[in-house]
Amino acid sequence: MKVQRAAALLATASAPIFGLALTTPPAWAQEQKRFDFHVRAGSLADALRAIATTSGRAIGAPAGLLAGKTTAGLDGRFTVEAALDRVLAGSGLRARAVGDGLVIEPDAGGRGEAATGTVETGAAEPEIVVTGSRIRGNAIASPVIRIGREAARDAGQATLGDIVRSIPQSFGGGQNPGIGFNVPTASGVDVGGGSSINLRGLGSDATLTLLNGRRLAYSGSRQAVDVSTIPLDALDRIEIVPDGASALYGSDAVGGVANIILRRDMQGVVTRVRLGGATEGGDFQQQYGLTAGARWQSGGFIAAYEYNDATAIDFDQRDYARVRSRGLRLLPSSRNHNGVLSFHQTLVTGLDFTIDGLLNQRRTLFIYPQNAAGDLAVSRAEQSTRETAFVVAPALTWMLGNGARLELSGSVGQDQVDYRLIKVTPAATTQLTAGCYCNSVVALELGGDTPLFALPGGTAKLALGIGTRRSGLKSQRAAGDPQNFDRSTTSSYGYAELALPIVSPANALAGVSRLNLDLAVRYERYRSFGSVATPKAGLIWSPVAGLDLKASWGKSFRAPTLQQQYQAVIASLFPATTLGGTGLPAGSTALYVVGGNAALRPERATSWSLSAELAPRAVPGLRLELGYFSTRYIDRIVAPIGFLTQSLSNPLYAAQVTRAPSAALLQSVIANSIFQLSGVPSYDPTKVVAIVDNSNINAGRQTARGIDMSVNYAADFGPRDKLLLDANATWLTSRRQVSPDQPVIPLAGILFNPPHWRARGNIGWRHANVGATVTVNYIGDLRDTRTTPALIVPGQATLDVALRYRTGDRAPAPLRGLDLIFAVRNMFDRHPPLITTGPVTDTPYDSTNYSAVGRFASFTIAKKW
Repeated sequence: MKVQRAAALLATASAPIFGLALTTPPAWAQEQKRFDFHVRAGSLADALRAIATTSGRAIGAPAGLLAGKTTAGLDGRFTVEAALDRVLAGSGLRARAVGDGLVIEPDAGGRGEAATGTVETGAAEPEIVVTGSRIRGNAIASPVIRIGREAARDAGQATLGDIVRSIPQSFGGGQNPGIGFNVPTASGVDVGGGSSINLRGLGSDATLTLLNGRRLAYSGSRQAVDVSTIPLDALDRIEIVPDGASALYGSDAVGGVANIILRRDMQGVVTRVRLGGATEGGDFQQQYGLTAGARWQSGGFIAAYEYNDATAIDFDQRDYARVRSRGLRLLPSSRNHNGVLSFHQTLVTGLDFTIDGLLNQRRTLFIYPQNAAGDLAVSRAEQSTRETAFVVAPALTWMLGNGARLELSGSVGQDQVDYRLIKVTPAATTQLTAGCYCNSVVALELGGDTPLFALPGGTAKLALGIGTRRSGLKSQRAAGDPQNFDRSTTSSYGYAELALPIVSPANALAGVSRLNLDLAVRYERYRSFGSVATPKAGLIWSPVAGLDLKASWGKSFRAPTLQQQYQAVIASLFPATTLGGTGLPAGSTALYVVGGNAALRPERATSWSLSAELAPRAVPGLRLELGYFSTRYIDRIVAPIGFLTQSLSNPLYAAQVTRAPSAALLQSVIANSIFQLSGVPSYDPTKVVAIVDNSNINAGRQTARGIDMSVNYAADFGPRDKLLLDANATWLTSRRQVSPDQPVIPLAGILFNPPHWRARGNIGWRHANVGATVTVNYIGDLRDTRTTPALIVPGQATLDVALRYRTGDRAPAPLRGLDLIFAVRNMFDRHPPLITTGPVTDTPYDSTNYSAVGRFASFTIAKKW
């Protein structure tokens, strides 16, 4: 009778009713139960229908209330109330419990379109950040990759570094752990063991990484952001828009933007222990975590701490490296402490305060031989690093009525990587170098969005904002070292975004079920090089319900890094023959100049994409997406001479060579640089036949284009069984021209660059509290062009398996809230394809695409208290 009364009440109070459980548990049990939701972005009505179908709860809405309203989608494990909070974000609606069901109604509580506290039976939650738009609830015209915390756990992943390295669109070069010496610096480097995102292989400095929509301090020397500083238990989801986004977010968003979105709060305490290791030896990992949180009527918090310890992988633990890379450490050891605090509180009606804090400390140790035989007992180098990073990001949000919102936000952050390199011999230990890359950021922004006027498809909305940001880098070696510098750059900016819903399902036309136009522009002025304006336009056209056709076009830019601008200029005097000189008098020398350039301009890019997203109503739970992308990158900052030994012989480098320089020019170059002798006994200006300038310049051009494909499917087979299928694949082709005088060379498909093809797919089955996930990873072929003819480095497919068991909240008290995960990565222990090597310090595989870990097994036990 209780179910009948609720159904009757919902039927009379609202329409339509999206779902009704045949047997409904008591309301208290419904509030505790969590479901795995996979709700696509788009129609709010479709989203509510999906939530009702998955949960079995009745959800009703008055006729016409949902017309034209959209949602940013949902992916993760939530209670019904928490899921409704998220999909209703930005809609001006709330959910109200009626008996055992829920009614959707206007939010008359004075908070307009805030997504906080809309569900009366649940706890308040702050607004959910939407990536790719400054307007809440706005559907964007670019593909979005979303990975939730629970989906990552189901696949056996334990850190954000694991997650980002598995995304096909993200290249393992840039700044990532384990990058070898034989990798060109343009492709990747390991500074401090941090993990960064490198979309399309354009560089980790060309992917903007945010935390809850706010900037973090750069890490190391490459203007990258270390994502591994964030405990996975603090993550709600990571959203990646692999499309130019400078019109919304400013510099660095050439390859796209990644937004790490934290959980806003939780109730209770969770402890976690994970142990694992490579079955061939090395990389023994220990992870210990503690996460606690609380909710109350007007706010909540979550605090998470995580400790990770991983041992190294050395050459003698892998058969393929024992001779080829004798003495080399293939993967450094690391140890780190991570902590996150996220707090939100409604101060008075319509005024909310939030603050996010992050703290990380990591140590790494890398060892390599200092002799050709690779005998560590004879001589070795030990490189140790210590990274300390923090960020504090507060915000005040005012709901001004009529759905308008104003937010004042800021962030203060620092990332300091201290490094030390020593040489160890039986006779002595000598320090070779030591110092730090000390990065900082201070940012302040005032922005908001508001409804403007009614259109046939809904309400036009406008977002406006202004802000300022200061980024600093202190490169510090020994006191008085001429290579030291301490520089910063300041920018101020303003942005605007306009969303125009022209047609919605409520006023659909023949061949037009929905038509949305989004326009954005940003103006940013830098103290060091002037101003940059970047526009962006997006269009979503749905010819029929369930099919979205999207088009996006925009300009992006990347400001030169402080390292590229201000690193020391070094002038080295070489024998002219070392630089490729021939037919010259005996004893001829040449001055070779490398280093920073304060006059560098920003790199600029034009990006566009076309995509089609299909969610057929005939197959509930299925989503297919196919997209084409193109990025054209100009004014790339490069060191134009690729091979020092060809500086004087290759006509391609003629523009960088000044022959027969005058004594005055030589004196000027030496006076403005760090001068050193390299293979010559002394400096004689009469014997210098040329100056070779390989300093950083704006000369390069680069293109990247390709196809992204994804499939997502979720289906219920009875009340206790669920099938989940996710697949993501990308095909990439990219080229680079270092300078107008040099040829265009391919990048994608070449060693130490992204392969043409990369894919990842998983299939999961859940039965009651038990789940199993099988994942296939594929990396395509590469060509090793270091030899003629080029050698083929074969592609590789690996298989991962994860089993998960959760006891739930109804188990006996000692077992209640247990979460057990057993995972095996690279089940069949596929070794990385081997490549030709020179000195023993060369890694015998492409360390930007492969790892020495091999088969890795782990076991995790977590307990909710």
